[in-house]
Amino acid sequence: MKSNIQPAEGKLGILIPGLGAVATTLIAGVEAVKKGLSQPIGSLTQMGHIRLGKRTDNRNPKIKDFVPIADFKDIVFGGWDVYEDNVYEAAMKAKVLEPGLLNAIKTELENVVPMKAAFDKNYAKNLVATNVKTGTRYELAQAVMADIKNFKDKNNCSRIVLVWCGSTEIYYEASDIHQTLAKFEQALLDDDKRISPSMIYAYSALKMGIPFANGAPNLTVDIPAMVELAKLTETPIAGKDFKTGQTLMKTILAPGLAARSLGVKGWFSTNILGNRDGLVLDDPDNFKTKEVSKLGVLEDILKPEDNPELYGDLYHKIRIDYYPPHGDNKESWDNIDIFGWLGYKMQIKINFLCRDSILAAPIALDLALFSDLAKRAQMSGVQEWLSFYLKSPQTAPGLHPENDIFKQLMKLQNTLRHMMGEDLITHLGLDYYQDLVESL
Repeated sequence: MKSNIQPAEGKLGILIPGLGAVATTLIAGVEAVKKGLSQPIGSLTQMGHIRLGKRTDNRNPKIKDFVPIADFKDIVFGGWDVYEDNVYEAAMKAKVLEPGLLNAIKTELENVVPMKAAFDKNYAKNLVATNVKTGTRYELAQAVMADIKNFKDKNNCSRIVLVWCGSTEIYYEASDIHQTLAKFEQALLDDDKRISPSMIYAYSALKMGIPFANGAPNLTVDIPAMVELAKLTETPIAGKDFKTGQTLMKTILAPGLAARSLGVKGWFSTNILGNRDGLVLDDPDNFKTKEVSKLGVLEDILKPEDNPELYGDLYHKIRIDYYPPHGDNKESWDNIDIFGWLGYKMQIKINFLCRDSILAAPIALDLALFSDLAKRAQMSGVQEWLSFYLKSPQTAPGLHPENDIFKQLMKLQNTLRHMMGEDLITHLGLDYYQDLVESL
């Protein structure tokens, strides 16, 4: 497959709907790395290695040296936001990064000024938007496409990707207008309010053959109409919901418990955070969208239907509370009631004081770079190999999502090996010992 991958030549424009804490942390981080002020820690594309061939071959290059991904020097950022603050101003207000670091890259950050957002207050009722477009759903989509074209021309970009870093929208389920592209496009013309703002961005990108990754638990591209459009324009899509704090811990710990056949009776999770995401999630309708995304992880990993003795009575509870004093510093508590040999009970307690945007920024970066790689490798439609980064991975119809982070990593790495014409790795390892026996 290696010969089919187009090189990463020219500038890559990363356009972000939602220039809040996550996006500004991402942009500032890339600019800081460009200047040699910091390191891209947490980014698999930049810091991660990949084993090639047998262990005895000792081939373990960095991923960025193995696959042709865009170089930092070729990345240009832009985006939309419901507030008028440029990225420097927004980053200072988000208070994720130290002012000293932001001032060292102030000029670069001030150059990123948000375009007016496609917004509907009904989907994020706690936001007071001041920088928004007007018009019907169809007119908004046309305006977003014009924004993309103008940005590409102005910045001399050869390629564009979109990564949604905007707010969690209210919970709703797919309806008839989301089932086919024809129905969706008619609904755009009809200004149907069942088309969310995130869908307007996704449609606009996919219509132009531009990859789209969804960092929130919104439906967005996880509907038949968007999958149909992605295949029609031969464009990659990935979703949904960045896997950062508490859910990251679950996808690390739960596979270990399942691997050792230890039972789980209950898993209580609660969070407090005070950034814009917390404000939006303070509305019950928005919280439900996030709750559904987070709830499915344990069930998919533990599979209570296959292991009723161990997980059939699992009680899983999740809470998120808005707490402004914490700002972007999310804090989560998990109480896990487990049982082992002969049913004897034990407990695990986790208190994770994380920085939400510090964990999310490298995820957004990797999704952008890998989505661009997938486009150049002629990979279209749902990119399940990117589920490593996502809470509620999108899959083909009829496929259960794989939420075990270690299996997700193996899938991602084997996809990269496949792209580059390298042997896939199963970790069986018996050949080493067979060779040893035959040499005696």
